Amino acid sequence: MRFLHAMIRVCDLDAALDFFCNKLGLIETRRKDHERGRFTLVFLATEEGAPEVELTHNWDEEDAYSVGRSFGHLAYEVDDIYALCQRLIDKGVTISRPPRDGRMAFVRSPDQISVELLQKGEAQPIAEPWSSMPNVGEW
Repeated sequence: MRFLHAMIRVCDLDAALDFFCNKLGLIETRRKDHERGRFTLVFLATEEGAPEVELTHNWDEEDAYSVGRSFGHLAYEVDDIYALCQRLIDKGVTISRPPRDGRMAFVRSPDQISVELLQKGEAQPIAEPWSSMPNVGEW
């Protein structure tokens, strides 16, 4: 058995793509518009052939989807958690749970999907401004 993808519904496809591609750095691997069903599927991954996140955009959905903490989160291993968190802040993303421990951080997508960022290998040395940065909201 092989894991293929996780799916999340998004209200604003452009905002979701901006977050996942332009800010987090995923790439779009494929896209399919379903005229009859009035929805678009966009698949994203860290690289071709890697497990994917499927964004489902229902064209006629006007209300935000309900989100509960019971969904869990998406998780990505990153080469430098401090550099990525700084890049996200520079692009206007709120760090909900800063990497105070040099190992783990959480951010949220425009549709409030929690994304966990985990330092590859050993934790980074504890450093400012991260070690004293407070949590913001929930994740």
